Amino acid sequence: MHINNKAIIIIDMLNDFIDKKGALYCGEGARKIIPFIKNRLEFYRKINGLIIYITDSHDKNDMEFDRFLPHCITGTWGSRIIPEIKPLAHEKIIKKNRYSGFFKTDLEKTLTLSGAREVEVVGVCTSICVMDTVAGLANRDYTIFVPAKGVADFNAQLHDFSLERMKQVYGANII
Repeated sequence: MHINNKAIIIIDMLNDFIDKKGALYCGEGARKIIPFIKNRLEFYRKINGLIIYITDSHDKNDMEFDRFLPHCITGTWGSRIIPEIKPLAHEKIIKKNRYSGFFKTDLEKTLTLSGAREVEVVGVCTSICVMDTVAGLANRDYTIFVPAKGVADFNAQLHDFSLERMKQVYGANII
């Protein structure tokens, strides 16, 4: 049990998105958020907050590959969390195969059982998995924080639009 009501969700900080050799490398903007996320991770570890890694994990023939190049295939190097923010044994890893961290996962149950009410969201991509997961949090009445220095996207315009949309539509605190 966590001693406070705070949680951080780290979304898709995986080799295929963050490493230059990755199948869907998000660019230098994604690399630049690593130190910020490391600092936030250290903070949540220090306060005994709930730490959840949401990780893309696809079958070889996933229908998503009709829209995107094959990426984060379960069990491959590309689907692994980057070494800079390696999870500790007790930290939760939730695999997903769609954009929202809530879709067919136990994220809702994990948050409910922890007692968390304030959730910080960091990771990639701002306009896809981050925004869809934030929508799920808003629909469940969580207090949401999205640090602009902790999220990145393939597209700078979509990144900016997504931050504004999360603020205006989902009530997220963009910090």
